[in-house]
Amino acid sequence: MVNVPNALTVLRIVLVPVFLVVLFADGGHDPAWRWGAVAVFAVALFTDRVDGQIARRYSLVTEFGKLMDPIADKALTGAALIGLSALGDLWWWVTIVILVRELGITLMRFAVIAEGVIPASRGGKLKTLLQGIAIGLYLMPLPHVTDWPRAVIMAAAVAVTVLTGIDYVLSLRRGRA
Repeated sequence: MVNVPNALTVLRIVLVPVFLVVLFADGGHDPAWRWGAVAVFAVALFTDRVDGQIARRYSLVTEFGKLMDPIADKALTGAALIGLSALGDLWWWVTIVILVRELGITLMRFAVIAEGVIPASRGGKLKTLLQGIAIGLYLMPLPHVTDWPRAVIMAAAVAVTVLTGIDYVLSLRRGRA
């Protein structure tokens, strides 16, 4: 079904390779290209926020959206994290921890999707916000004085990512027990 939320999800998927091209342009550390990568990332994050709001408000939730929206989200986050780590700007362990959690929870969501879409919790929304801010800060060509504050925000994102993952698994187990 073609509707605005689904079109925004497809746009987000299309923006992932665009984001990567811009991120890696001219060696990946040219300030102008990095600001371009920030802009593409911000637009993609904005589409994620808007598509869900529109889908719920106007009853435009579709099977396509249920399946593809989380895939688009994880593709964008994963591309950004892997790109930043490949460029040497982010520790690989951070990327691995976040991606393992995201992949695991996404697979669990797909396993129970027939029973209905599981809405994001407040913790899940906080996780998404912190990841977006942290990734955005790592993408920005900022002076080294900002290394410590952005590392703290990324550490908070990792902590909330892990804690919400554990909470999700425990909640799902309680619901199925």
